[in-house]
Amino acid sequence: MKKRSAGILLFRRAEAGIEVFLVHPGGPFWAKKDLGAWSLPKGEYEDGEDPLTAAKREFTEETGSIVDGAFIELGDLKQPSGKVITAWAIERDLDPASIKSNSFSMEWPPKSGKMQEFPEVDAGAWYVLSAALEKLLKGQADFIARLAEKLGVNVPKRHENGSPDSTEQRALF
Repeated sequence: MKKRSAGILLFRRAEAGIEVFLVHPGGPFWAKKDLGAWSLPKGEYEDGEDPLTAAKREFTEETGSIVDGAFIELGDLKQPSGKVITAWAIERDLDPASIKSNSFSMEWPPKSGKMQEFPEVDAGAWYVLSAALEKLLKGQADFIARLAEKLGVNVPKRHENGSPDSTEQRALF
């Protein structure tokens, strides 16, 4: 049976342009990882379960916030692991300081026999689209392009030095 996840990508309109809300996974494996480690709030669901219902549940579990309204379908993306993620976007604001994630237990340190609790999500943050592409796990990046296309905006590319490549940004310097 193929593993499937469903998630919700919040977006908002800010002075710098469209921003998306991403979460950083908790636990010791992800503790020192940043670029390419962030995700949209998502989680697995069972066969026969409605994916959007699962996405809303997982969003609540990972952020402590309930989200509902007019969702924009972003479709499916197959991950390098083979898992398929189905995602939706919705325009909402959320204070990253307000997130409250559920937790999970694991043996830590490995082979210590000691179980420890870790939050499923240890941080949330808003990123402009170009920065989100750098922060997101590689397999989720196309959700940004799909959202940008649906909103009729461009995703500014980044130069090798990390600075944005957009006319609007260049005019500021």
